[in-house]
Amino acid sequence: MKYVLKEEKGFIYIDEGQGEVLLLLHGLMGSLSNWEAVIDEFKDDYRVILPMLPIFDLPLITTGVRTISKEVHRFIKHKDLNNITLVGNSLGGHAGLIYAVNHPERLKSLVLTGSSGLYENAFGGSFPRRENYEFVKGKVEYTFYDPATATKDLIDEVFILINDRSKVVRLLAMAKSAIRHNMGKELHKITIPVGLIWGRNDKITPPEVAVEFNQLLPDSKLYWIDHCGHAPMMERPEEFNANLRDYLEHIKLKV
Repeated sequence: MKYVLKEEKGFIYIDEGQGEVLLLLHGLMGSLSNWEAVIDEFKDDYRVILPMLPIFDLPLITTGVRTISKEVHRFIKHKDLNNITLVGNSLGGHAGLIYAVNHPERLKSLVLTGSSGLYENAFGGSFPRRENYEFVKGKVEYTFYDPATATKDLIDEVFILINDRSKVVRLLAMAKSAIRHNMGKELHKITIPVGLIWGRNDKITPPEVAVEFNQLLPDSKLYWIDHCGHAPMMERPEEFNANLRDYLEHIKLKV
């Protein structure tokens, strides 16, 4: 990762550029580096901020998607951010949805990509063969349309993560929390504009999830990316950035 991590009041984050805020939230096993191509593209036009979500640092009893959303709010208050476009992948999108319900006054718009919150086909309730590298490799490759997107470095990161007992227990608790917390009956409360940028070959939050989000969110616009899985900003960064830029211009025209 070529961007400098900042540490302040217990928060770890990246903060690049100036202007309106793009706040990027990573997924359950994601990292700040997942968004590197997005920072590259938008840092000259926006203030791009990426907080590290404390998924593995929370007390086990409070580990859940609602708590992550509260941590996002703590960070936003600390940095005194407003008029934010919040962009979330997977669990980060789910935390963004909760945030949009509870704190719409801070947001200009919301962008979801491969977001949980309705349905997801996650790794399941356990990692029965987590010490088997090939098993883990297959699980990471499942995230993408093109298995080659799962680099050895990425697979190594996940392998180390899920073989850390403290972390894997929290990871599974967080995953179960996200699956249990279905937001179908709350989405009508989100009246800010929402962009949906979805991999047409996403196997974790399949295309029908994006269609349902589009139907249930009052003001949403859906973009598809072909030959793409659960993390479009990693697998198809140019198409993702083009769609995100189009959506940001669309929002400007609505104001």
